[in-house]
Amino acid sequence: MKNNKANILTQGSIIKALIRLSIPLILTNILQTAYNLIDTFWVGRLGKISVAAVSLSFPIIFIIISLGSGLAVAGSILVAKRKGAQDMQAVTHISSQTFFSVFFASLLLALAGYVTTPVLVGIMKSSPEVFAEAVAYLKISFLGLPAMFIYVTFQSLMRSVGDVILPFYIVLATVLLNLALDPLFIFGWKGILNPYGVRGAAIATILTQLLGAVISLYFMLKGHKGIHVKIKDFLPDYTLIKQMFRLGMPVSIEQISRATGIFVMVMLVAHFGTLALASYGIGSRILSFIIIPAFGLGMATSTLVGQNIGAKEHERVKKTLKLSLSIAFGILSFFGILFYLYAPVIARIFIPDDTLTIAESSIFIKHLAVSFGFLGILIVLIGAFRGAGKTQISMLLALFSVWILRFPLAYYLSYHTSLQVRGIWLSYPVTNIVTALAGLTILVKYKWLSQTD
Repeated sequence: MKNNKANILTQGSIIKALIRLSIPLILTNILQTAYNLIDTFWVGRLGKISVAAVSLSFPIIFIIISLGSGLAVAGSILVAKRKGAQDMQAVTHISSQTFFSVFFASLLLALAGYVTTPVLVGIMKSSPEVFAEAVAYLKISFLGLPAMFIYVTFQSLMRSVGDVILPFYIVLATVLLNLALDPLFIFGWKGILNPYGVRGAAIATILTQLLGAVISLYFMLKGHKGIHVKIKDFLPDYTLIKQMFRLGMPVSIEQISRATGIFVMVMLVAHFGTLALASYGIGSRILSFIIIPAFGLGMATSTLVGQNIGAKEHERVKKTLKLSLSIAFGILSFFGILFYLYAPVIARIFIPDDTLTIAESSIFIKHLAVSFGFLGILIVLIGAFRGAGKTQISMLLALFSVWILRFPLAYYLSYHTSLQVRGIWLSYPVTNIVTALAGLTILVKYKWLSQTD
């Protein structure tokens, strides 16, 4: 493998390492958000049935993806530690086993998803028109699942060795290709290409995923960028795979918990009518945008923590955490102040002509903004615990946040007090602050660092 000493994060300036890792990761997350927005934009031209079908499909796809993505995260945790220890033979072996395991799992998930699509969509109780389009969209999407998992695995492994530039360029290429292919396959082209409607969006997505998979495979097999997948290492190493499942299962449970949590919160809000639902939608979009920098910093922290634990640089791990937590809290608190002060102006961007929705969504935005800094702390903590291999802690924080705090609190305040829908708005800052403080307590009190490796 070439460039064995490239991207070592166990020496030098911590702040420079965080910036070098975080900025490309933030840009990559923005591009992935743009990818979904492009799909939504073009599908929206087909009408509300198609939009509803795609919207209905997203939670199902996300839950299926969550089942397999834990293995990719587990592989990246182990690779980061071996990279920090400069054990490049182990890096190659773990990378190969991760690729083999995730790809095999993706084939099983794709088959299971394809076969059970009508059942999965039927659970959502949609209209017959939406049901038919959602089934068609999902079946095609599941066919592309293995290609998508190839790239997800590549991205995770590359991040674990400190290379975040190449994955950024691959995402950029797929976004640009999707921008061109979406209208062609959805609406057709000059009688040469037939219009496929909502199916066309799924076809375009598969083609872009194939591009990402082919490029990723090329670099993994060549081994020029720090990750080298070797076919001879595909023979199952059951001890390693068992370790990956032990690390990855909590990650999958965490992500499924968050996905189902979003679903039940939408159900709670929907009870209070269209105004509440529209206000919730605006606030949720803003929240998904605001946390992009925090996620980038959290993933960078995970990589730094993993490599430095592997190198036995425990003091450097502590310095990394102090710096990352301070940056996350500072930056997101700054945004929180701005969004609190200018909530009506921000809400008006999304829905300029509806005074009532602007007013209600402004209240929700202000509730969210109060806890932006604590949400930044929580996201960085989750990244740190993952990097240390303590995925059970991240899982428990997610379960505690969603199912012990947010949902019960939102339900009680909205259904059993005079607050009504604003009880749901209040549950968000309370949950973010309490969970962040719980995570900090675990960080300080629990000897998690001395118990790694």
